[in-house]
Parts: sequence; C-alpha cells; structure tokens
Amino acid sequence: MPKIVNHEAYREDLVSRAASYFAEHGYTASSMRKIGTHLGVSKSALYHYFPNKESLFLACTEFMMTRAGSDFCILGDHPVETKIEKLTEIMRRDFGSEISIMVDYMRGKSKEEIANDKAMKVALEVYESSVLAIVSKEEARDTLAKIFGTLFLEYMRGEI
Repeated sequence: MPKIVNHEAYREDLVSRAASYFAEHGYTASSMRKIGTHLGVSKSALYHYFPNKESLFLACTEFMMTRAGSDFCILGDHPVETKIEKLTEIMRRDFGSEISIMVDYMRGKSKEEIANDKAMKVALEVYESSVLAIVSKEEARDTLAKIFGTLFLEYMRGEI
C-alpha cells in the first residue's frame, strides 16, 4: 500500500528545519545539497518542494516572520513606551542571527534587487505592521529605526 503523505505538513516541516540551518550556517554557505543532508532528505526531494535555494529561503523567511508577527501581537494593553520596549525585547532574542543572515543574503545584490526582493518585503512588512500597531504612521519609520539602531548597537557591543 502506498504511503500517504501530507505534502503541506511535510513542506512546513522542511521549512521549519531549514530555517534553523540557514540561521546557523548563513545563506551563502548553504546549498540545497547541504540543507538536504542536514534535513535527512535527498536533494531531489528538496527540489520537489522548492525550485531553488532562494525559494526555500523565502519560505523560511515567511515562516519565521509569521511566527515573529504572532509574537509581536502579544504586546497587550500598555502605554506606548512599554509596548515599544516589549517589541524591542522580542526582537532582541534573534536579532544577531537575523541581521547576520539578512546581510549575507543581500550581499552582492543591487539596491533595486533588494528593494524588489520578496523575502525582504515580507520581513519589512512584519516589522512595519508591528510598529504601526503601536504608533501612528507618521512616527512608525522613526520608531522602527530607533529599535533597529538600539539592537544593532547592542549587537556590535556584544550585549546580545
């Protein structure tokens, strides 16, 4: 009797586990062969679900940002400054690995390529919508810049 496979659940499992591989090894150092070996699947099985490494990375980004967006929604009924502090705390957890892989992924891309990149759009949309849930549209860009600036300085100082 043939094995019945829930392809969507299997794909989601691959994405979840591949996301941790990308976080540990970076984008450039990863290949479909290496990821497949890590996941315990053949390269052809991986290609069945994802036509290339970039599409797998996009799926991982969507998965991680959906999870992050859910985390960002739990800010509760607090004053604006408290919500910003809580959002910063949540973002702090994975900031080092996220910024490292983002820079690695964007390396060698033009400004236009970055501006049109689906993975970057997904990430930016989640960050922006999370801030817009706290502050006005006029304040959102500066607030997000302040959060990223704070986290980047902490990262450079070895504090996170």
